[in-house]
Amino acid sequence: MIYLDHAAATPLSKHAFEEMKLYFDADFFNPSAAYLPAQKVRRQYEAAKDQIAHIIGAKGADLVMTSGATESINLAFSTIRPGAKILISAAEHQAVRACAERCGNCETIKIDKNARLELEDFQKKLTAETEFVSVCLVSSEIGTIQPISDIARMVATERQRRALAGDDRPLYFHCDASQGLGLMEVKVARLGVDLLTLNAAKVYGPKGIGALYIGHGVKISAQSVGGGQEMGLRSGTENVPATIAFATALTDAQNHLSAEKKRLQNLKKILVKNLETIPNIEFHGNPKTQLPSFVSFSVPGIDAERMIFALEDKEIYLSTGAACAASKGEKSPTLKAMGLNDAAIAGSLRISMGKLNDEENIKQAADAICKVIATEQARLERSKA
Repeated sequence: MIYLDHAAATPLSKHAFEEMKLYFDADFFNPSAAYLPAQKVRRQYEAAKDQIAHIIGAKGADLVMTSGATESINLAFSTIRPGAKILISAAEHQAVRACAERCGNCETIKIDKNARLELEDFQKKLTAETEFVSVCLVSSEIGTIQPISDIARMVATERQRRALAGDDRPLYFHCDASQGLGLMEVKVARLGVDLLTLNAAKVYGPKGIGALYIGHGVKISAQSVGGGQEMGLRSGTENVPATIAFATALTDAQNHLSAEKKRLQNLKKILVKNLETIPNIEFHGNPKTQLPSFVSFSVPGIDAERMIFALEDKEIYLSTGAACAASKGEKSPTLKAMGLNDAAIAGSLRISMGKLNDEENIKQAADAICKVIATEQARLERSKA
């Protein structure tokens, strides 16, 4: 098997699995119980939250643990008042798009041909009526890193203008960091965000666990009520094993950040060099503002879904884009916003590399992709004759 879809999900690391096993067995106790063994689990759970928070430059008390990025995004959107104006980028994940559509009064910020947010368009659309901004740290389809700190400065300037004018309307800046976490430095102060979505499933942690960082003064509405866990914002017995594993996996990723970045850059060079031999191939994204784990490309006239099934027969797994959209057979709104035509979108593929890849299997995958596309191009030529 050659797995090239790390942006969709990563395997659980052995270290994270070993750390979490104890909390299914010997230390299975409910951390809300009053007796000593349960309180020991409570301390370990809070320590894991502190560990996750420390990596993003925050405190454990700033985090609400959730079932993943989607719930974190929904919780972040609970800050929005009825009728408030929302701004999101055209490169957002479906979870952000769906939340924005449900709230209504949403405007989309343009992105350029490399899927990078256009700051001039953002500045124009950021008005006195805007109360919520959501921009991903990294595009989940192209791997483009967004100018989050520049957006934050514009948001801060608008807040200052409102304060001087006596306008007390809130303005919150949310960022979904799911694709960037574990592959780049993510610090809330440096980014300048009020809300930050985290996801364990992209950093070799377990699925079904994530977190929302909530900055000082941000007013969140509880989405589930009950026993009052997570500061009353997310009731329900805490998922101790998964939180422990999340903290372990994220810490490991942070400790190897520089080495992994260099390794992925090398793999990307090898992959791109081999794929460049494909006639009419078009790569998406600017490597200077793109995570090294991503290679997105299209071959006009080629049906990407046919390619995925053909490669699956060879046990090579990649994607047409974000997994949730691909599973529904939807055309990518991000690629459309980048200006790609229907033929390019239909022939677009996303490769996202990670720990399951090395030089040998990247060369094997590239060779297989080239052959499958060449076979398809030859078939299309014959059909025209």
